[in-house]
Amino acid sequence: MKISLTRRYRFAASHRLHTTKLSAAENRRVYGKCSNPYGHGHNYVLEVTVTGPVDPETGMIANLGELDPFVQREVIEPFDQKFLNEEVGEFREQVATTENVSRAIFDRLKGFRLARLERVRIEETSKNSFEIEDGPSS
Repeated sequence: MKISLTRRYRFAASHRLHTTKLSAAENRRVYGKCSNPYGHGHNYVLEVTVTGPVDPETGMIANLGELDPFVQREVIEPFDQKFLNEEVGEFREQVATTENVSRAIFDRLKGFRLARLERVRIEETSKNSFEIEDGPSS
């Protein structure tokens, strides 16, 4: 039997989809309006799923009093109200697509040792969401 805990968080950030590997015209063709030099923002919804055995003393997989501050420190503080391309190290060299944001967040949260990080899901808009799960491809 497997039990999961999914916790939802929110942060707002801006980004520009652009790479120096492409010309300005190619960036516009590939990323469209998302390549605007001034960037654009989203109100992201982040879901973090952890799994693990239920502690017989507490009856919990993970104590939210430990998970919440960890996510706050590793993700919310460094990402919230930031221009990702310039203010978050991972995106100085890679395109700040939400696929890459998902991967960066997953990598940051792997350090939570009190439960196993299973999945990160980010809702960028009401039409777009991205997931990364623990496994061979992550």
